[in-house]
Amino acid sequence: MAFSYKDCIKEGLLRKIPPSEDKAKSSLKKAESWLEDAEKSLKGEALNSSVLSSYMAMFHAARSILFFDGFREKSHACVARYLEEKYVNIKKLEKKWVEVLDHQREIRHEGQYDLSFFSTEKEAKEALDSAKNFLERIKQLLNLLIKEKGEKNSSS
Repeated sequence: MAFSYKDCIKEGLLRKIPPSEDKAKSSLKKAESWLEDAEKSLKGEALNSSVLSSYMAMFHAARSILFFDGFREKSHACVARYLEEKYVNIKKLEKKWVEVLDHQREIRHEGQYDLSFFSTEKEAKEALDSAKNFLERIKQLLNLLIKEKGEKNSSS
């Protein structure tokens, strides 16, 4: 089932929590750990594990933005809808990053639940490259948000 941002809020799949820069940074550390796992899995030719780990790196990177803003997800798809609504729509994040996250989420879902799906080396390498680039872009966004928050607080 495809959710819109409004559906995610209405269904309780995105919930307000206290904003936390610390949780945001911890989520980025978790993303970096998953990225390392993806690299190790690829080297060991554990392709399915590499794809899953690459996606998890992206998920935790994206989740860092939600934590910073004071949201918690109950649906992986709603993480992308949040980024789309809050950052793509105001031009702080390019739409391609949400599309990459959605694409990797779909591949992760197939890998976990489709009995006939097996990741190829090409898919694992592409997933890893996507995860590296996504993580860097989300770090840039989070740094911008932290800077803006600091500027806002100092001018208050």
